[in-house]
Amino acid sequence: MRLGYFTMPMHPIERDWVETLQEDRETIILADKLGFHDAFVGEHLTDRLENVTNSMIFLASLISDTKQIKLATGTSNLSQMHPTLIASNAAMMDHLTKGRFIFGISAGALPTDAEALQNLDKDRQKMFEDAIDVILEIWTREAPYDIDLPGNQFKVSTRQTAKFDLGVGYLPRTLQKPYPEIVGTVVAPFSKGVIAMGRRNFHPLSANFLLSKWVKTHWPNYVQGKQEVGQVADPADWRVARTIFVADDEATAHRYAIEDAKSPYRAYYYQMLAKMMRAKRHVIFKQDMNQPDEEITLDYVLDNLVIYGTVNKVVDKILALREEVGDFGELVYAGMDWVDPALTKRSMELMATEVMPRVNAAIASGKRVAAE
Repeated sequence: MRLGYFTMPMHPIERDWVETLQEDRETIILADKLGFHDAFVGEHLTDRLENVTNSMIFLASLISDTKQIKLATGTSNLSQMHPTLIASNAAMMDHLTKGRFIFGISAGALPTDAEALQNLDKDRQKMFEDAIDVILEIWTREAPYDIDLPGNQFKVSTRQTAKFDLGVGYLPRTLQKPYPEIVGTVVAPFSKGVIAMGRRNFHPLSANFLLSKWVKTHWPNYVQGKQEVGQVADPADWRVARTIFVADDEATAHRYAIEDAKSPYRAYYYQMLAKMMRAKRHVIFKQDMNQPDEEITLDYVLDNLVIYGTVNKVVDKILALREEVGDFGELVYAGMDWVDPALTKRSMELMATEVMPRVNAAIASGKRVAAE
């Protein structure tokens, strides 16, 4: 099982933007040194707590400071920019990283982003679907790109003004062929979008703020999509994100992850719960679709979604998660604000150097729990 990293990122509203951007950069540089496989970074335009407005720009700042970690948009919001721009920028990222690029995609869920872009009343899911179709056409076609797909709102051509002997009229192709790995974040129980991912060989990443009982509904849909095109689903292609904190002792783990009023985990899930309630998407926190809303408290969410403890305890919980949801290829560690930099770095270090080796040893030996 690989170890990955994901951050929205999310920080307290009063923190300085310069500081939080540098902090997020330092985290991914550390993840690279610790051997994390990849790092996904989200983007939003209109949320003061989520400080990355364009994930590709942010990731580009890390290319020279990292050596092996794959840099992934997590996600590029395809309803917010013309697909020609996204395809060209992503192709350049792929070349700049020398193939260390993963193209994470979504429609873009934040309504205030859509309002600011005058997209609030548009079908953003349709914009997303049309955009990815055009992006793949750009990456797999030759100039002059007479791209006019049936029912697609985006048209792309350079025929009228191209001058090929001068190099004018070409759009950039990616370094990786036919194109980089494409990953979609999944946040809904029983998501039908995962079926489409399977059909198209896109890879699912199940969100860290989704209860594990809903995470396990994603794999059967991915299998179905693969079967519909005559392919076999590979668990190595499935990423599962979880919110994890590892400490040297149980008291510190409980305090920092759950108990402390300044806990970054408490702050994160306070925001997620409030935003999901506002969007009427808080069913992702429910054990049962009919569970009363008043039971979905912050403490309830923390108890159900934060994996915390000493190395052995966290190993046991990860193995229990795998037993519940099934085999998957990558555990994606969710990044938080650095309330305590030392504890944050220590958690990542323990995760990479002690937790994951024990998890993989247990998987290889067929054990269900870690040895105390």
